[in-house]
Amino acid sequence: MANALRIQPLEDRVYGNNGVILQPLEACERISLRAEDKAIAGLGKAIGLALPKKPGTSSEKNGIIAMWIGPDEWFVTAPEGTGLEAKIDKVKTGLYSAVSINHRNTGLTISGKNAVNALNSGCPRDLSLTVFPVGACSRTMIAKAEVILYRTDEQEFRVECWRSFSDYVWKYLMDAARSA
Repeated sequence: MANALRIQPLEDRVYGNNGVILQPLEACERISLRAEDKAIAGLGKAIGLALPKKPGTSSEKNGIIAMWIGPDEWFVTAPEGTGLEAKIDKVKTGLYSAVSINHRNTGLTISGKNAVNALNSGCPRDLSLTVFPVGACSRTMIAKAEVILYRTDEQEFRVECWRSFSDYVWKYLMDAARSA
């Protein structure tokens, strides 16, 4: 039996200019999770962290990140081999939907002293630290691409997008960095 290998669309790319660094994220497990209130505690226990309940917040433990991106919706990532799908499948309390989007999405980090300026050239969100602090997350836009934006540090963000938009997002941020 042949095994399909995941091709990372931004693999082997790196960019640094004008106080902005772009790097592709390594492959990871990604789950689009929708759940009613009755299922939240059981799902959190299964994946090993409490699912955030406040808009635009996240929780992180042992490399697993859960981001609140809608009233009943979370974007969950974990290192490859964590087995999130199998853990979630064991939850029998409440109604929920957990869809693996490992092959649909990819990600990158944008960091550096001008990362916010580069992002703000195409993102309508206020990314100031007071409004969008470390740990904040949001479904938003970068230019014409829908993304999930997660602030990992004062000068670093994780950008998640569909694979088909990854080249566009990468090139847009490269151009934005030149004038950041």
